[in-house]
Amino acid sequence: MMGVRKILLLVVVVLALQEAGARRSDRHRPARPCRPPRHDSYPFCNASLPAPARAAALLSLLSLPEKILQLSNNASAVPRLGLPAYQWWSESLHGVASNGPGVSFRGPVPAATAFPQVLLAAASFNRSLWRSLAAAVAAEARAMYNVGQAGLTFWAPNINVFRDPRWGRGQETPGEDPAVAAAYAAEYVKGFQGEGGRMLSACCKHFSAYDLEKWENFSRYTFNAQVTEQDMADTFQPPFRSCIEEGQATCLMCSYNQINGVPACARRDLLQKARDEWGFKGYITSDCDAVAIIHEDQKYAPSDGDAIADVLKAGMDINCGTYLLRHTASAVKEGKVLEEDIDRALLNLFSVQLRLGLFDGPLSEQEFGHYGPGDVCTPEHRELALEAARQGIVLLKNDEGFLPLRKSKVASLAIIGPAANDTSILGGDYTGVPCNPKSFFEGLKPYAPSTSFAAGCLDVPCQTEDGFEEAISVAREAEFVIVVAGLNLTEETEDLDRVSLLLPGKQMDLVNAIAAESKKPLILVLMGGGPLDVSIAIEDPRIATILWIGYPGEVGGQVLAEAIFGEFNPGGRLPVTWYPESFTSVPMNDMNMRADPSRGYPGRTYRFYTGPVVFGFGYGLSYSTYSYKFLSTPEKISLSGSSEAVINRHPAYTRTDGLDYIQVDKISSCEALKFYSRVSVLNNGDMDGSHVVLLYSRSVSSMKGSPKKQLIGFERVHTTAHAAAEVEIVVDPCRHLSTANEQGEMILPLGAHVLMLEKLEHVLTIER
Repeated sequence: MMGVRKILLLVVVVLALQEAGARRSDRHRPARPCRPPRHDSYPFCNASLPAPARAAALLSLLSLPEKILQLSNNASAVPRLGLPAYQWWSESLHGVASNGPGVSFRGPVPAATAFPQVLLAAASFNRSLWRSLAAAVAAEARAMYNVGQAGLTFWAPNINVFRDPRWGRGQETPGEDPAVAAAYAAEYVKGFQGEGGRMLSACCKHFSAYDLEKWENFSRYTFNAQVTEQDMADTFQPPFRSCIEEGQATCLMCSYNQINGVPACARRDLLQKARDEWGFKGYITSDCDAVAIIHEDQKYAPSDGDAIADVLKAGMDINCGTYLLRHTASAVKEGKVLEEDIDRALLNLFSVQLRLGLFDGPLSEQEFGHYGPGDVCTPEHRELALEAARQGIVLLKNDEGFLPLRKSKVASLAIIGPAANDTSILGGDYTGVPCNPKSFFEGLKPYAPSTSFAAGCLDVPCQTEDGFEEAISVAREAEFVIVVAGLNLTEETEDLDRVSLLLPGKQMDLVNAIAAESKKPLILVLMGGGPLDVSIAIEDPRIATILWIGYPGEVGGQVLAEAIFGEFNPGGRLPVTWYPESFTSVPMNDMNMRADPSRGYPGRTYRFYTGPVVFGFGYGLSYSTYSYKFLSTPEKISLSGSSEAVINRHPAYTRTDGLDYIQVDKISSCEALKFYSRVSVLNNGDMDGSHVVLLYSRSVSSMKGSPKKQLIGFERVHTTAHAAAEVEIVVDPCRHLSTANEQGEMILPLGAHVLMLEKLEHVLTIER
């Protein structure tokens, strides 16, 4: 037995270690305002008061210099009031990311779950999954805040429409369809901010019409996006409206670009529309240095003070960067900015902080104070990441049912490509430190007695054939060969657009060289967010299968192996059109969505594009085939029935242009027009599968600029082999069957609308 002295000594040592650990932990905890005994008596510390009253009380105690020091993402401390410094800029696009200065991976939390990049998650077309992903990211973000490694305000999601296939940040978005982006925006914000928006703050970015980084002599910092009212209304704005109206986001980020000659952060009409019409109650931040460029690069404002006056009077609240810190005082002195302009901004900022509980007592008493390191990198979050990647992966080609492979019948595998054994490539843009990343090579090892790897190219740009010979030698020896090709952040990322849609460098040469020597047709795996013209591979019988895996996050290695060996049935759908290389002749700076045959302009996205495609929006195969039936969908909708006058008769319903439509804002009860389309989905295959049902519509109306077709609803449903499942899709005619006219007014065409499920059609008539 241990002696008493030794036991006492051990207790002393343990207590000393615990005390030291507690001190270290205290160093990581966020500094908090309203700390007793000196700083808890201010009215803004009184949690029983309404948030607006508390925000006003805090504002009244600040001097003008102290107010100005709050106008940066790195808000300064006010020691006399016990107000600590606060960093507004943290990032959480698809996991807590290290891009913003508000996040640090030095401390009790050294890593966070790297979920699949947004575009891959969007390919699942699964609303509940999107919300679950956001909630999981929020749990890890809140845990990191509680130990002083993150803020409470995160600048995600990116909900810009993926308009041009060359855009380097398209990977960060939910794709090209405004309805999908709108749905994703709402689900992300609801999941991330939590009930009542008290968990964290999400930020809808980048507002608006932003989707060009650097192309030819155009730069995002000076680009003037020429946007029609029609395109603004039915393409660029719907995701932001949904993010605010449905998601109740508490942050909006204005973008770098100008819109029709006016910087986005100075567009009072757009910023105030968010507050006045969409009900936005939060803060508006600039993108980083987006105020400085208004004077320095865009030359829109003649001076520093004018630039600051432009944005503050437009409704922006905080500047990412130091520009306002350096120039606001002189702008006030010159009379260009009033103190009341600053007060308006600070009221919005303080109100968000108060809503998040930043001023409300110690963490132990906080609603979310229990989150800690044990809530990060959990098995549940890894399983969720796996499920998101499984549901998002898209099967693009599968000749004669080549996949899935049978584990018991595979003697050897070879995986070729510079990305095949590189975990740093898996996350894409805006990624943090992953918990336990697994490469494709590591993921495949357990599935065959012999698994070999060769890079083939020195790197993803693949500018030389160095490495080809080794790769060919490895491929010759294997029974089955997998080639990983595509993109990484050397090809597409923030501040870098692509110039070609082909595989980079000599990647296609590598694919052809391997295909010529492998024993069996090979499996081609494509990485990246941007569409690729792989027409040659589609037509080549030596390439049996093509899989798109995007940026799958830390679980990529496991998911690819599971897909190839049939541990799940792929069911993802492309959230963006894949164009041929010839599309690169279309100027990227042309913002028009609609086609214009008079100048040979083909339009953009599946809604308006009139040219050839490599793969269309919504394309995706499965190890099963599916068929549909409309079970219950109305054939006719009346806008003015006897039970309820749906049309607002003031002003009277008249048409002078010969077209038969009604403005949506003249319909007094859109809710009364909603209906469910009940659909039967039959799985004709031998495998159970999770299947995406996409319901489209097209109007028979001759309305100028009407979409060729548009997605009006989607659901993901589990199906059993050789059995039918039913799904209901809610259709809101005001939102889903409407389009914008040339004045930017949303209109609902009357007459026939054709609802489409693949090749199955159902005619719905809307009458007065």
